[in-house]
Amino acid sequence: MQSAASERVPSAAATPGAVFRLTAFSSAVAVALVVVSAAVELGTAHWSLALVALPLLVANVVVARIAYPALLRRTLAALLALLVAIALGGAVAWSDDAAWSVALHVGVASAALGLTLLVAIGAFRGAAAPFAAARDYLTLTKPRIMTLLLLTGAGGMFVGAQGVPPLGLFAITMLGLALACGGASALNHLLDRDIDALMGSRTEARPVASGRVTPEQALEFGILLSAVSFALLASAVNVLTAVLALVGNLFYVLVYTRWLKRSTPQNIVIGGAAGAVPPLVGYAAATGSLALPALWLFLIVFLWTPPHFWALALMIKNAYAAAGVPMLPVVRGDRETARQIVLYSIAMVVFTVLVGYWLGPLYTAAAVVLGAGFVALAVLLRRDLSRARARVLFHYSLLYLALLFVAAALDPVLL
Repeated sequence: MQSAASERVPSAAATPGAVFRLTAFSSAVAVALVVVSAAVELGTAHWSLALVALPLLVANVVVARIAYPALLRRTLAALLALLVAIALGGAVAWSDDAAWSVALHVGVASAALGLTLLVAIGAFRGAAAPFAAARDYLTLTKPRIMTLLLLTGAGGMFVGAQGVPPLGLFAITMLGLALACGGASALNHLLDRDIDALMGSRTEARPVASGRVTPEQALEFGILLSAVSFALLASAVNVLTAVLALVGNLFYVLVYTRWLKRSTPQNIVIGGAAGAVPPLVGYAAATGSLALPALWLFLIVFLWTPPHFWALALMIKNAYAAAGVPMLPVVRGDRETARQIVLYSIAMVVFTVLVGYWLGPLYTAAAVVLGAGFVALAVLLRRDLSRARARVLFHYSLLYLALLFVAAALDPVLL
């Protein structure tokens, strides 16, 4: 297994790939629209366009720093120029000489456009590697995992709205959250390609581990999805929602995948916070803020993650051992893992019932019934450590969380 951090990121490549070229071109278009909207003083639309352009320029810097260092100076210069232009734009309202301030603001934004065009020109030099197969790009986003994350995000949105949220806002939020989840998953494929190749048939055929998608292609794709997610949520929903989605993305990629997963058997306990962010995203999208119900939904997923994931770890313990990943069954054994599953299951169910005061009677009834089934299956696993028992608990845990969040969403609609 590769252990050095430098071995888990792409090596410098001479020619940028097709996805990075798309990002560079899109960032140039976005900055051009920023300049035009500043020149004609479009006000709110101008700042919304800036929120679209900024994450794309950040994406250029990240990809250039890791994979295409020859373009790093250009990408940094373009990003800094746009940041200065944004700062000057904020100062326009406080200036005694508004015409002079606006001219300076537009001038620096135009410089950012010129520098962004230089990035695009550099990105389009040489013959780019072709796009990977569409099916492989879809696989990089881990659609099955994304489905559950979107469901918890939708639940948070219904709870925040105390009913059915506006359809347009709901659709944009779910799209932005899907892009954030997909981007994080693509970067997870990139960083885990070494251990995926060692974990047998379950993971060795994944796009990056198998070589069907190059590390550079996965990097470009993951960063682009993450940047577009932030741009969409910040400009069309609110900045808090965009920041929360980005924080969840970064925590999953940098804290869990890059660090915790390879260093401690408590990886999924701490790292589970990343998967618990979508309800916060949904709640913030509906309300523009966070409150206790959002925190309760976050903690439900946080407490659910260890027993759910440890059931999976019991099923594929040998694969984790072969890759040297210190999952709890590998380090502490099956019996201790089953004991921890029971303890976490009890704590989770007690918590889900207690927060029913805030989430409503329909939700509370579901928490009691579904929770009783969860604890019963956990106890049965403690008595019978077979892979079949672990599989039953694992699949039930997926159904449990889905139904619990459906109940939380339906409660304010029906009662």
